[in-house]
Amino acid sequence: MTDVQVKQLKIRTGVVRRLVKEKQAYEKEAVDLEQKVEKMKTDGKDEYDIRKQTEVLQESKAMIPDTLKRLKTAYAELEQLIQTSAELHESEEYVAAQNVMESAKAVLA
Repeated sequence: MTDVQVKQLKIRTGVVRRLVKEKQAYEKEAVDLEQKVEKMKTDGKDEYDIRKQTEVLQESKAMIPDTLKRLKTAYAELEQLIQTSAELHESEEYVAAQNVMESAKAVLA
């Protein structure tokens, strides 16, 4: 077990974990903003304010595909690192990386 491999495993696991959270946050934000825009429309708010909120919504939605692309790349890198670090299979970093990969699969599906 080399320290370099363990360090890389920790780093890549952290990247995948962060990107999963980021994607979920953008999706939640988009849903919240959609509801806010609809509420503003039904409440008869100013058109300028509605338009600005709609722009914010579109920006949030535009971040989802970018985050997904980065997540897929990070996932593939972590997957390859796990395959090349099979001798670490008993370390807690290796187990943590596998758990993060499992949770990322659900987000990628």
